[in-house]
Amino acid sequence: MPRLILALCALLGLAAVAAGEPAVVAGPAPVAVAPKRVVVIPVRDQIAKPILYVLRRGLKEAIEEKADVVVLDMKTPGGALDVTFDIMEALAKFPGTTITYVDPEAVSAGAFISATTEEIWFAPDGVIGAAAPVTSEGKDVDVTMKQKIVSYLKARVRSISEGKGYRGQVISAMIDADYELKIDGKVLKEKGELLSLTATEAAATYGEPARPLLAAGIAKDIDALLAKKYGAHGYTVKTLEITWSERLAVWLNAISPILLGLGLVALFIEFKTPGFGVFGIAGITLLVIVFLGNFVAGLSGHEPLLVFALGVLLVGLELFFFPGTAVLALTGLVLVFGSLLWSMADIWPDQPVVISGDLLKGPAENLLLGLVVALVVLVLVARFLPHGWIWQRLAVGGAVSGAGRTPEVAREREALAGQTGVAVTALFPSGQVEIDGRRYEARLEMGFAEAGTPVRVVQHNEFSLVVEILKS
Repeated sequence: MPRLILALCALLGLAAVAAGEPAVVAGPAPVAVAPKRVVVIPVRDQIAKPILYVLRRGLKEAIEEKADVVVLDMKTPGGALDVTFDIMEALAKFPGTTITYVDPEAVSAGAFISATTEEIWFAPDGVIGAAAPVTSEGKDVDVTMKQKIVSYLKARVRSISEGKGYRGQVISAMIDADYELKIDGKVLKEKGELLSLTATEAAATYGEPARPLLAAGIAKDIDALLAKKYGAHGYTVKTLEITWSERLAVWLNAISPILLGLGLVALFIEFKTPGFGVFGIAGITLLVIVFLGNFVAGLSGHEPLLVFALGVLLVGLELFFFPGTAVLALTGLVLVFGSLLWSMADIWPDQPVVISGDLLKGPAENLLLGLVVALVVLVLVARFLPHGWIWQRLAVGGAVSGAGRTPEVAREREALAGQTGVAVTALFPSGQVEIDGRRYEARLEMGFAEAGTPVRVVQHNEFSLVVEILKS
């Protein structure tokens, strides 16, 4: 019966065609187009390291979140050329569409950054231009050096402007006062001045077929821009928030080797003294600050901090629960120093990690400086604080009996087997005990004990006594 119904439907369709009536044929259902995911990154200040940190962090978040478009909300008077190059390189790593929205100005370094993006849009009162290199104080560069910089910048702009209409010529006219911009027989910029363009001038068209001079369009705000490109409901927007932490990160990264060195010293002192106290807290806090500074700078995510915590845990297990195995401590130290290098490396998501000198040079230098700082601090402690409370906690001193590996020491320790005493420091699990008025290095096989806890000697090894808590 179903086959008969299908056959009748087919015949009716043929009959309709024969009668001149169009047959209704069901086509495929329309496919819903997912809205574009857009990340807006503010570039609203002088181009310096805080802006680099914001932009690098925003680009990496955009890559991780599979964003389709990044929009730079641009308002800048210019800034440092080296930071500008770092920003341009970072933008090139984003696989999606990059757009600059000039609102209301992209001057000097802002023009270079804008030229890196695929499209440049303008607010109605937007202005772009005047990109000649100057010193960090805003003064003119030496003539010879300026010629070299201008030549390099023009080549750089040409390389990133291929296939983008008049952009290479326009940006060159903004860089080089001796460059004449002439299109369709019309001189747009004479020699002896730098080019600056309003939104209307940047959107003017030239040539056959007509192409805009620089602007992809003019929009009153970013929402209007995106609505023109993708439709009123064709996008979702996430705006990256700028906080005070970016400026703080500049200082933290500048002194990170010092923070790193002091943190390592504090942890070393903590591991060399019984219990856990102020040095352990200070050391962990300093190193966490180093990690957070690198995170805010857009260099790393949270993963290096987790690896660091795992390394510290393994070292702690070695010292407190499984002394003498060495494998745990060595693995932990590798993880600790590896995580520190990782946190300072500029690694991008969804890109293969290529171990190279460029990637590890900066992190290795910072780590080496941190180790030098740690060594210097320890030498100063040993030199100038031999009688201070820090040194007293580090040094075993003559008050601890049974130090060494001589036969006499071994016999003395053997004689202590089964004797009872009291913990004079906390045992976590290592510390000091007192037996018959004399102090000895000791450790618990399991757990920990507060100072004043009664203990019994179970056995001894080359370096200390092994004790157990004496149950009442």
